[in-house]
Amino acid sequence: MTNKVYKGDLPDNLILGPVIAIDCETMGLNPNRDRLCVVQLSAGDGDAHLVQISQGQDRAPNLCKILENQKILKIFHFGRFDIAAMYKTFGVLTKNVYCTKIASRLIRTYTDRHGLKNLLQEILAIDISKQQQSSDWGSKTLSKAQIEYAASDVLYLHQLRDILTQKLTRENRMVMAQSCFDFLPIRAKLDIEGWPETDIFAHS
Repeated sequence: MTNKVYKGDLPDNLILGPVIAIDCETMGLNPNRDRLCVVQLSAGDGDAHLVQISQGQDRAPNLCKILENQKILKIFHFGRFDIAAMYKTFGVLTKNVYCTKIASRLIRTYTDRHGLKNLLQEILAIDISKQQQSSDWGSKTLSKAQIEYAASDVLYLHQLRDILTQKLTRENRMVMAQSCFDFLPIRAKLDIEGWPETDIFAHS
């Protein structure tokens, strides 16, 4: 297993897909205020690729090609936030997505614990540390602990997706889940463009 860090964009010769796990680290939890700092990706092969986004950067052509590629499935955990953060930064709306948090909420109705750490503990018996979650991701040089933390957020999403999909299919909820995934990029865009809390489906 290797964790590779790149400045600004993925290298031209890197081939990932057709299913890629993606996660983001930002300066805070408001994508309209807090800038994108790191985007991490994994093809499910045990390797993680971390892209550091510099302050004021608004282009990452190779990364954006992956985000826009309809033939590549992108797996997120709480994709609403990550998709919004990348849309705010690059102006690109991610296509063809799967969110393990949405899948968990639809199938694990016996609990209200849908964080990645909870999912990994229950489904894969893997314990990951969340200690670096609130660290300074805007630093020019990431610490070893930050790199390992960021990698852990994408290394297991392929396995989670497989198991959650099996459960959704078993309970006849996969069609509903897919409809949620299809809407997710628009939900993220609504967050950025002024409707973060408003329920546009509400009567009043």
